[in-house]
Amino acid sequence: MPQVKLGKIEPVPVREVWPHEALNFTKWLAEEENLAQLGDACSIDLELVDTESAVGSFAVDIFAKETGSDRRVVIENQLEDTNHDHLGKIITYAAGKGADVVIWVVARARDEHRRAIEWLNEHTDDECSFFLVEIEVWRIGDSPMAPRFNVVESPNEWARAEKAKDGLSDTKSAQLGYWQAYREAALSDPDFSKVMRPRKARAQHWSDVNVGSSRYHLCMLAVVQGRRIGVEVCISNDKDFGKVVFDHRQELEQLLGAKGEPYDAKKSCGIRFYRENCDVKGKPEMWGDYIAWQLHAAVQLREAMIGIDEAYVADAGE
Repeated sequence: MPQVKLGKIEPVPVREVWPHEALNFTKWLAEEENLAQLGDACSIDLELVDTESAVGSFAVDIFAKETGSDRRVVIENQLEDTNHDHLGKIITYAAGKGADVVIWVVARARDEHRRAIEWLNEHTDDECSFFLVEIEVWRIGDSPMAPRFNVVESPNEWARAEKAKDGLSDTKSAQLGYWQAYREAALSDPDFSKVMRPRKARAQHWSDVNVGSSRYHLCMLAVVQGRRIGVEVCISNDKDFGKVVFDHRQELEQLLGAKGEPYDAKKSCGIRFYRENCDVKGKPEMWGDYIAWQLHAAVQLREAMIGIDEAYVADAGE
C-alpha cells in the first residue's frame, strides 16, 4: 500500500491576512458567508444590519440581528490581545444598541478577560449573552489559508435554564424543560440540524425555527393545557403567499399525518399541524417520542414548503 503524503498545518498571523482591522477584517467579516461562519460558531443565525454603526460619538464595528427574531447583536473586533479598553467598549455598545448578544472577536483572549466575560454571563439573565471568540488562520502547505472561529467563552445555557426555573409555575417549568430536551435532540439529529437550528429554550408554548426564507418560518408547538404538540408554518406580511399555502393544506395534512388548523391574523397567517393526546406536563417520559415526531415533521414540512415557495415565485415572475 503506497504511503499517503500528509501536509503540515501551520498557523498564520492574523495581521498578515488582515493588516488593517477596520478596512480589511471588519469589511471581510461583514460579508454574508463570513458572518454566517461566525454565527455557526456561536449557534446564532446572523444577518448584517450595518458596519461602523453609530453609538453616540462612538461606532460599533458590526451591528447585526438574529435572523427570524428581533434580537440585536453587536460585534466588536480586536486583532490583538484583549484589553480593558475594548472590554469597556463592548459594554458601552451593548447599552447603546440595546443588544441582546455581544460578540467580541479577538486575536488572543487574555485570562483576565475570559474571566470577565464568564462573570458577565453568570450575572446577567438570558436576555443578554456574551461571546468571546478568537479568530485563527491556518494553512496546509501551499493551500489557501482558512479562517477558524474558536469560541473561548459563551453563556452556560444549562445553568441559566436551571436558574430560570426558580419561581416558575408547573406549566412554565414543563415548557422550559421540554424545549431544553428538544434543543438537545435537534442539535444531534443529522436530518434536522443540517438545514435548521433550534432556538434557545424558553418557558413558552412555542419555539421558532429559521429555515432561511424571508417569506416564512416554522414553529414548534407544545400546548400544555390542550395536551397536544405541533409544527406550524408561519407566513409574515404576505397574505397572497398565505392563500397559496392554504390551498395545499390537504396535501400537507397527508404528508404529516396531522390535521391542519389555518389561522389568519392581522400581519401573519399560517397553518398549525397538531398531534393530539400529548401530555407534555404529565408525561415527561414521552418527551423523546413527541420531539422525534416534531423533528421529522419539521424536516418534511420544510421540504414541502420549498416546493410551494418555488412554484409561487415562478408563477409571480419574481
